[in-house]
Amino acid sequence: MKFDVKGIGRAGQLSSLAIDAIDAGEAAQKARQHGIEIVSLRAAGWTGQSFSPGSAGNRRIDLLLFAQELLALLEAGLSLIEATEALVEKEQAADSRRVLKGVIAALYEGSAFSQALAARPEVFPELLVATLRAAERTGDLPQALHRYIAHEERMREQRAKVVSALFYPAVVLAVAALVTIGLMWFLIPKFAAFYEGGQRQLPFLSRLVIDWGRLVSAYPWQTFLGTVTQVGVLAWIVTRRSVRQYLGERLWQSKALGGRLKIFELSRFYRATGMLLRGGIPVVSAFAMVDGLLHPHLRAALLRAATEVREGRPLSDAFAAHGLTTPVALRMLRVGERAGGMGDMMERIARFYDQDVDRWLAWFGKALSPLLLVVLGLFVGGIVLLLYLPIFDIAGSLG
Repeated sequence: MKFDVKGIGRAGQLSSLAIDAIDAGEAAQKARQHGIEIVSLRAAGWTGQSFSPGSAGNRRIDLLLFAQELLALLEAGLSLIEATEALVEKEQAADSRRVLKGVIAALYEGSAFSQALAARPEVFPELLVATLRAAERTGDLPQALHRYIAHEERMREQRAKVVSALFYPAVVLAVAALVTIGLMWFLIPKFAAFYEGGQRQLPFLSRLVIDWGRLVSAYPWQTFLGTVTQVGVLAWIVTRRSVRQYLGERLWQSKALGGRLKIFELSRFYRATGMLLRGGIPVVSAFAMVDGLLHPHLRAALLRAATEVREGRPLSDAFAAHGLTTPVALRMLRVGERAGGMGDMMERIARFYDQDVDRWLAWFGKALSPLLLVVLGLFVGGIVLLLYLPIFDIAGSLG
């Protein structure tokens, strides 16, 4: 099978290589024979997002826990191999034990720790591998693990805030679904039976609702199964990759959400890039390692900006020209260029973006829930009103 390899060549430039191999280990060996110091290695066509914690379908190891435990063992005085062996001994999952044993075997064969992890891209992301590779050059592995742990914790904190902001609206939607089922399959059929045989002309919308009630009364299971099938087909359509891409494009192009999604992705990008720069990774190489954090539009813009930076253009100007920064962040980047310490400055920018994202998520959660309640109230109230309109009409005629 084919493997895509990213790495640093003998001349120090970032290189990409496609390799035919039986497995990832053989692909890594062939890459090293070509003089490539591996940064990442993955099966061709593999599209998993390495950077989102908990998102990897093939990932068997909790990366945050792995880094925390490894750091604790190293700070306790164990060697790297001893620490990894200790992690194998405490690990219960067979898949995780197999992965870690493979890492230990690579270490005994003389491979660097980052190389051993890079040979298993379905488990260990590029960001972790690059961070450790930089630390191996300086001999400061614990400090690199500290930076990676802080990055992972912030990423998970962001994810938790997104989930928290959407939790209450999700509960409201679930209640709305239950109320709709109760109305459509229990209340409306009873009113349909009540109006059965009546001679009075019903309003058009009321007649539609009553006709639905009669249909449910005559074919209860058929209507229920038909509705479930339609919902299932709709859900299947929405989960198609092309449809999700189309919906994602619409969200990115919307004025309400597009800008916020951009800020959210830029915050992750700046944090990861800053961490790599602080670890000693060259800026253009760092861009190549974290481009998977960005939406395809921003990824293309980053590629153009990286080309200009490689040609000598200041990073702040390249980012500004391709929409990879904001006015405040642009000023901070220019300060970082003048004073040095671009890695620290990028992490400061990420924290600035985080505050903006947190404020918006708090507002979004507070605004969306009442809006959904209003929509639910109008929907339920409208159906009830349509059911009772004929009764009000009869009462008015009697008066």
